[in-house]
Amino acid sequence: MEHHQILIIGGGTAGITVAARLKRLSHTLDIAIMDPAEDHYYQPLWTLVGAGEVTKQETGRKEADLIPKGVKWYKDAALEIDPYGQRVKTQSGAELHYHYLIVCPGLQLDWDKIEGLVDGLGKYGICSNYSYEHVQYTWEMISSFTGGRAIFTHPASPIKCGGAPQKIMYLAEDAFRRQGVRDDSEVMFMSASPSIFPVERYSRTLDAVIERRDIKTGFKKDLVKIDGPNKKATFKHVETGETETLDYDMIHAVPYMSAPDFIKGSAIADAEGWVDVDASTLQHKKFKNIFSLGDASNLPTSKTGAAIRKQAPVVVSNLHALIKNNAPWRRYDGYTSCPLVTGYGSLVMAEFKYDNVPSETFPFNQAKERRSMYLMKKYGLPVMYWHGMMKGRM
Repeated sequence: MEHHQILIIGGGTAGITVAARLKRLSHTLDIAIMDPAEDHYYQPLWTLVGAGEVTKQETGRKEADLIPKGVKWYKDAALEIDPYGQRVKTQSGAELHYHYLIVCPGLQLDWDKIEGLVDGLGKYGICSNYSYEHVQYTWEMISSFTGGRAIFTHPASPIKCGGAPQKIMYLAEDAFRRQGVRDDSEVMFMSASPSIFPVERYSRTLDAVIERRDIKTGFKKDLVKIDGPNKKATFKHVETGETETLDYDMIHAVPYMSAPDFIKGSAIADAEGWVDVDASTLQHKKFKNIFSLGDASNLPTSKTGAAIRKQAPVVVSNLHALIKNNAPWRRYDGYTSCPLVTGYGSLVMAEFKYDNVPSETFPFNQAKERRSMYLMKKYGLPVMYWHGMMKGRM
C-alpha cells in the first residue's frame, strides 16, 4: 500500500501543469501522478492536422519525458475514489492513499452514443478530429473532395474545445474554394446548440463569416445516427424530438463527451457526473482536501487548455495554503480562450470569463479575423504549451 502527500489523477494538460508548478513552489512536496498513457498530445493542433497543415506526429511527446523531476508516476488508471478513506483503487488492483487529491483525468469520448459512429469512423466519408487514430482521414476527405454535401456536427453534450467542431468546417470550406470545387459543394453546420457561439461579441463575427461563405446552418439539431454504407445522417431536434435524415458525401462527426465512468456516481461527483468543486477556489464542495480542474470538473466555463492555464495556479496556491493550515485565497474568474480558426491564415481569438464576458489579452479588437492570431495558434501557442505550461512556468 502506497501513500503520498499529494496524488494527482491524470497526466494530461492539467495534471502535468499542476505537478510542475507544485514542484517549482516546493521541491520537498511528495507528489505522485496516476495516468496509464504512454503518449501526451497537444490536442488543439489536431484541427490543423485535419486541415493538412500539421502532421499528427508533431502534436505528441512521450509522457515519461513530461513527468516533472521528483514526481512519482504510476502508469495505471483510476478505478474507484474513496474520499472517506482517502484512497484510490486502480485498474491493476493497487490501492493508493493520499492526504490531498487533485482530480483532473480529462473527459471520456462516448463514441458509442451515436449509432453507427464506432463502426463507420475512418471510412464511408465519416471523419473526426477528436480521434488521433483517424484525424488524418479528415484531411483525406477534404483534400479529395470533388463536390457534394459536407456536414459538420456539434453534439448535445459538453465537449472539449467548444469551437473545434466549426473550426474544421471553415478550413474545409476554404480548401474547397482553393481546390475549385466550392461551387459544386454544399457546406452544412448541424449543431445541437442554439447558436453559433455563446459569446455575442464573437458570434456576430462568426455569423458574418457563415453568411459570407454561404454555409447552411441547422441549430438545435443533434446527430443521433450515421448509416455509413448508405451515407445518411439522422438528426434529432433537441426540443421537439423530430428527426430528419440527410444524405452526405463527407461528415465530420463530434462524439458525445462526459466525465470518466469512475467519477460518475462517486461521492465526489455532482448530479451530472462531474467533480463538484467551488467555481472560484476549485476546492471540492464537500471534501476539502480534494481539488479538481480541467475537463472533468463542473466549472461553468468552456473546457480548454487555456482555461487550465488559469486554473492551475489557483489550485496550486489554494492547496499550498491548505498544507500550511491557511484558508484558500486565490480565485478563478472563469477565464477561457477559444482560438476560432475561420480559414487558412485567419483566426478570431475569443477570450472570455464567467457569464460569457469578454476578457481579452491584446490591445486590439480580437473579434476581428486576423492572420497574426492564426500564426499565434499554429506556432506560438504550442511553444507556450510545451516550454511554458508543461514546465510550470506559466
